[in-house]
Amino acid sequence: MKVVIKKSEAQEPFTFSFINNDGTTLVRSENYAAKKSALNGIASVKKNCIEASRYEMKESKNGKFFFNIKASNGQIVATSALFATQDIRDAAISQMKSEAPKAEETEAEIEA
Repeated sequence: MKVVIKKSEAQEPFTFSFINNDGTTLVRSENYAAKKSALNGIASVKKNCIEASRYEMKESKNGKFFFNIKASNGQIVATSALFATQDIRDAAISQMKSEAPKAEETEAEIEA
């Protein structure tokens, strides 16, 4: 698993994604104004993703499943992709718990 930090031309240009070894994005962040804030978000995901109580299970309006990872203060620090079934979502959570804490960070090229 790796963490990709991206910078765009947006007003709050920094985001990050945790991507598994198959190239699937498991979770994404909100937008951050500063890279340091994005790095703090990554650290929060790595710290909080190992605790089951930090996961908020959700179902989208179209019937797909996703989750949020919350910090100790209750703030959402990452939101997952949409998954077809609860089992696939649960497998993604297991993968986050086992691999995300040691994920390496890389930077992507600036997006248009």
